[in-house]
Order: sequence, then structure tokens, then C-alpha cells
Amino acid sequence: MTDPMEIVSVSPVPVTGTESMRIALVAEFDGTDFSGFQLQPRDRSVQQVLEEAIFEVYGVRRRIFGCSRTDAGVHARMHVSHVDVPFSIPDDKIPLALNAHLPEDVCILRAATVASDFHARFDTIGKTYVYRIHNARIRPCIDRRNTAHVPGFLDIEAMRGAALHMVGTKDYTAFSARPDGDRVVNPIRTIRRVEVARFEGSEIIGITVEGESFLYNMVRIIAGTLVYVGQGKIPADRIEVLFEKRDRRLAGKTMPACGLTLESVKYSSEGYVSSPF
Repeated sequence: MTDPMEIVSVSPVPVTGTESMRIALVAEFDGTDFSGFQLQPRDRSVQQVLEEAIFEVYGVRRRIFGCSRTDAGVHARMHVSHVDVPFSIPDDKIPLALNAHLPEDVCILRAATVASDFHARFDTIGKTYVYRIHNARIRPCIDRRNTAHVPGFLDIEAMRGAALHMVGTKDYTAFSARPDGDRVVNPIRTIRRVEVARFEGSEIIGITVEGESFLYNMVRIIAGTLVYVGQGKIPADRIEVLFEKRDRRLAGKTMPACGLTLESVKYSSEGYVSSPF
């Protein structure tokens, strides 16, 4: 198995005339001051600043395609995107070139030349998110940008018991907050792992969720539901009822975006980016 975030490059493709080559980029970003990954008419986005950096380095306006749109305020330790560029730069030099034109809240960690049919979004076979909770009486200062503050006691064992019921291929309608209020067209999702753990020696609890794909705000609602279980508001053995009733009102609240981080992305068959978490 390859190391986390290892990029497997294919042979560089010569570029001549009007031809182009495709590169994959692994980015890390603090989502606090972004409106999310996707381009917005007036608000700052990760996609916007990445495309601006591509223009500065390659001299062309090109659209970048990301593995996940991520909501406003959500962070990423490993976000994969791809873009077609007009000429070749050695893979290990691409991050240095792009980072010279990126703001301090986003950084390219790795880059690779990939096959022309690689797609950062459609080739994924899974993503791992971690929701971090600062569980202490006093609100956080240093950790305020990447954790959500929950001051009261949380029963972690009860949360772990409830998390077991969230794994599998199920109808996750109760864990989706549609902005338009409409029902999800296809609410069936496969979740491989939901784990709850306290970071050793700290006041931070991490909720890890790994799955193939996710509904709108799904991970934040899973986290909010587990918080309610930890607070005794929802019994751990009532989680199955949420799947049966398919009623968003029965689940926990949507936790703040600041606590959520996209940790890793996995790709199939020889993958271009392999990232076990």
C-alpha cells in the first residue's frame, strides 16, 4: 500500500502547438475565509484563487475541477483537483510555482502529470472527513477556526454505540439538509466508517466519517446527531428510527462548518492519488 498522499505519476506527455496536458493538484486550505471550493459570483472561493494562480504560472485561463465542492467555512487537508495546462513543468516544481501566487490560507502540497481522462471528482471511490469538537467548559482560542465548541459533558461511549448504526448502505434522508427544502432524488449512500475518539491528551473529540459520497450537510448532521446522543437528547438505540422515518427533524442539529475537514480522498485502479486514513 502506498503512503498517505503519495502521487503516482504517469510519464509526462509532450505538449506542442495547441495541445495540453492534465495535472492533478493536492491542496490544503483553511476554509474560514472562503465561500467554499466552487466559484461564486461575488464571494471568494478556493477554485477562484487556484485558477488565478494557474493563470499567473501558465499564462492561460483554465477551469479547475475539484474532487469536492466543500461548503463555506469547511477545511481540507487533502483536496484533489485537476486542470489542463499548455506546457510541462516538472511535477516537483509545480507546487512551488503555484504557491508563489496563492494566499496563505491555501497551499499546493503535491502535483502530478496524469492521464488525459483522469477526473478529480468522477474517479473518486471514497472520501474521509473528520469533524472536530472542542469539548471543554471554556471556548477555544487557538483551535477556534477548525473546531466547534461544545461545552457540556459528552458521553463518548454512547456516541460510539450510536455511530455503529450509521454505517452501511442506507437511506440518509434524515441526515440531509436540502437548501430548497425538496427531498433528495437519490438519498441512498454507502458509509464505510463512523468513529468517535478523543484526541490523546486533549479536549478535542474527532468524529471520522468515511464513505463513497455524501448528501448536502450530511457529515455535519451526523456529527450533530452524535452530539445529541452524547448529551442524552437522543438515545443511541434510536438511530435506526431515523433511517426508518426519513425525517430530518428527528436528527441532531447541523454542526458549524468550522469543525469539518476533508482529510483524504481515494481513487481506484492504480489511483493517481492514494490516501489511506
